[in-house]
Amino acid sequence: MTDIRQTSLPLSTGVTLNVALAGNPANPPVVLLHGFPESHRTWRHQIPALAERYFVIAPDQRGYADSAKPQGVEAYAADRIAADLFALADALDIERFTLAGHDWGGAIAWMAALREPRRVARLVILNAPHPQVFQRKLFDDPGQRRASQYIRFFRETDLDRAPDRTALEQFLLSLFGEHLQVTVPPEEKAIYLRQWSQPGALTAMLNWYRATQIVVPAMGEEPPRPGWIDGPFPLQPQPTLVLWGMRDRGLLPCLLDGLETLIPDYTLVQIREAGHFLPWEAPEEVTAALLDWLERRGAQ
Repeated sequence: MTDIRQTSLPLSTGVTLNVALAGNPANPPVVLLHGFPESHRTWRHQIPALAERYFVIAPDQRGYADSAKPQGVEAYAADRIAADLFALADALDIERFTLAGHDWGGAIAWMAALREPRRVARLVILNAPHPQVFQRKLFDDPGQRRASQYIRFFRETDLDRAPDRTALEQFLLSLFGEHLQVTVPPEEKAIYLRQWSQPGALTAMLNWYRATQIVVPAMGEEPPRPGWIDGPFPLQPQPTLVLWGMRDRGLLPCLLDGLETLIPDYTLVQIREAGHFLPWEAPEEVTAALLDWLERRGAQ
């Protein structure tokens, strides 16, 4: 059985992250970034298989699970979170790596890979929209705008001011009940509730939404259109694999439109029976697709 070891790493960005490590550090490194409202356990089914050939690094990102939870919305700006990624690689003496991200982890991965192609060799995205495509669809696609109204709720809710266990359980049930194609096992539910009950945890997680500059218009609203969504956008420099659970109710398949024009080396794998949380909704398909693509892409 693969040994998954957890360690607490203080970073040059001023935060300390809990990080799951697996595999031989001499092997090519793969960094896995989870999304909302999870932890490194998003990847629990993929880590053992990846660790047979790669050195796997899966942090709890800032604000989540057993990592630091700095105060203030500004602490969760995307630039600061991306800086954690590279500081983590530096702390492990890793110069160049494959980067995979799901949900918010994917949003950070898109940006980090575009800004630092010297360090990010290959990119894997799981149900996380490309920033230009996402912002454009929020203006032009009524279905995606409707599906994204949860972002407005997360920004405005006061659920995190004084959360109790009952409120957290209801939050879990409503969130996963809306987006899942499978049931959350009782043991996983207990882990979520423990993580979310830590002081400041729910506020920190929601601050990711509060800090983002993405414009989510209300239904029927016509705010000024950001100019950058209709102009040229930098091409993604890495070979990129996009895995998409096609039953995602929050991030619709329309978000795949036009990706081939933004990514010169683009591979898409559609997982038709999975929803948003595909790393553990369809673990075998995700793991197989990851390993196959990484093998075909060769060494970094």
